[in-house]
Parts: sequence; structure tokens; C-alpha cells
Amino acid sequence: MLSRISQLGARLLRETRAAGNLSSNSSNYYRGQVSRHSTPAKSILFSTATSSHHDEGGEDKEKISVTFVNKDGTEKTISVPVGMSMLEAAHENDIELEGACEGSLACSTCHVIVMDVKYYNKLEDPTDEENDMLDLAFGLTETSRLGCQVIAQPELDGVRLALPAATRNFAVDGFVPKPH
Repeated sequence: MLSRISQLGARLLRETRAAGNLSSNSSNYYRGQVSRHSTPAKSILFSTATSSHHDEGGEDKEKISVTFVNKDGTEKTISVPVGMSMLEAAHENDIELEGACEGSLACSTCHVIVMDVKYYNKLEDPTDEENDMLDLAFGLTETSRLGCQVIAQPELDGVRLALPAATRNFAVDGFVPKPH
């Protein structure tokens, strides 16, 4: 995998250089010295790091309060960093929201029900792809969304999300997922 990442980095450098955004003297670039005619390094480099929502430095990140209502009616209120999906937040806080496709918008197992229509109306409209997956969801309602597509935003502070009584995961019926 590392060689693939290296190949992508080299390709990015070649394409950037070809576009005239990077000086031809790449040795200065690799030493952290960028000519005044080149693009700053931070805007053309990429990171292989995964989700940075929960790094040690995330303490200063703005958070919102989200309440998950479980199948049995019990509630769990958590703090979710702005920019994190409700699926990620549920997994990090041991909430049983499945997400069989790991948030790739290929299933309906992270189906949640927004309990207050005023919060539902604050969400961006679902894409056609999300609507297609929602059509497969168990217990679909007028305020149903996929947890992987609901992203924490300041205007959602205080939202309550209900977990449906079941999911339609034919591959692993009864399987309780572990967070990734």
C-alpha cells in the first residue's frame, strides 16, 4: 500500500509541476524550501491519516450535543465534533448503529430517524443515492436519513436520532458490529 501512496504522491508532483505550479528544482521543495513562484507545500501535499476528528488536538474543536434513542427506548447523549458523521459518532460511543458498508453509501443499515422535523429541515436534502438506499431501509419514515450522510453542524446542536427496531442486512442477520 505504501508504494501505491508513493506513486500517487509522485504523480501529484509531476502533474503540479507540469501545470507550472511547482518550481522545477524539486530538491528545494523536498527540503521544505519553496520558491516564491510555487504553490505552498500544504496546499499540494496529501495525508494518509485517517479521521482526525478524535485526535488529541481535537479538544478545541467545536462539538454539538446529539441524543441517540435506542431500540428499547433508552437514550444516550453524546458530544460530536462538527464535521463528523452520525455513523462515526455512534461507533466511537458504542451505540448500536450498524453501518455495514462503512459509510460508503451502499446499504441502509445506518438508518436513523430524525425525531424533530425542525432539525430534519436543517439538513441538506438527501442525494438520489441516499434516497435509493433509504428505499431499502426497515421502518422508513418521513424524517429518515442515513447516519453516514448526517454530518454534525452547529445548527444541529440538540438533535435527537432514533434507531429503528431492525435493519435489513441480509448478509449477517443478527451480527452485532464492532466499531472500525
